[in-house]
Amino acid sequence: MQVKDRLLEGRVAIVTGGARGIGRAIAEDFVRHGAQVVIVDPGSAIDGSGQDMQAVREEAGKLGERALAIAESVASPEAARMVVARTRERFGAVDIVVNNAAILRDAFIFKGEPADWEAVIRTNLSAAFYLLAAATPFMREQARAGRGDGRWGRVLNMVSSVGLYGNLGQSAYAAAKAGLFGLTRTVAMDMARSGVACNGLVPFAATRVTHSIRPQNPAQESYKARALKIAPGHVARVASWLCSDHGAGITGQLVGVRGREIFLFSQPRPAARLVAQADWQAADFAAAAARDFGPHYATLATDLETFDTEPLV
Repeated sequence: MQVKDRLLEGRVAIVTGGARGIGRAIAEDFVRHGAQVVIVDPGSAIDGSGQDMQAVREEAGKLGERALAIAESVASPEAARMVVARTRERFGAVDIVVNNAAILRDAFIFKGEPADWEAVIRTNLSAAFYLLAAATPFMREQARAGRGDGRWGRVLNMVSSVGLYGNLGQSAYAAAKAGLFGLTRTVAMDMARSGVACNGLVPFAATRVTHSIRPQNPAQESYKARALKIAPGHVARVASWLCSDHGAGITGQLVGVRGREIFLFSQPRPAARLVAQADWQAADFAAAAARDFGPHYATLATDLETFDTEPLV
């Protein structure tokens, strides 16, 4: 693949789930900007089953000598350490980590299976922790050694609006994505002294996740139809911005990308306050809450309903 410019020249990136969809778009954009990229993807189905190693290698091959394919999941500490070791062996550093890999096993909470819950949490949340736990010690060492002027490094975690709003039948996926944002904030704090920025991206695009939506009502049908119009390249361009020198000083943030719309999300903070008297009983709390909290209660609108508007593509 031809290098477009040198925005990420000399940078080495690990992109999980990088063989398809948003992950592939990010890997391609990184290479266009001069980065070397390790695509980590087992080639599994959307539910995490199966493995297509050849497809993963073929996708990496399209990116040329700047890309390396590792047809593995990092949903174990050992696999994560192996990926970091192979990245350093091949390209000499780890500058960027994009935690994009995810699976879906949806079910209403009253029908959910513990094994499905555990698989989703392991792939969508624990794997991100394992990879960062393996990569960040070397990123700190690189900073101390003066790589990138001694204060450089980027982490992007693919969060989801489902983790912020919730959605019918997606308890495991929503919990994992909400947890991933908590991990984002903490990693941003832990790595601040090393100059490593960590942010969350909320992508809206045509992906396997979008295709897998099974509409339960007209609003969900409308959302899916609109989402399928959005190419993942929009997300990739924002990822390259945040992972370049232009992203310096931006950390602990949550950025959404929906076509040509880019959102800076608010983060949970107290919305209202009341002070209880020492002798208050339930009726006192009820009256005060109705007065002071009532106007601020969040609705049960899903993310599909909130973002059901025509995208700017």
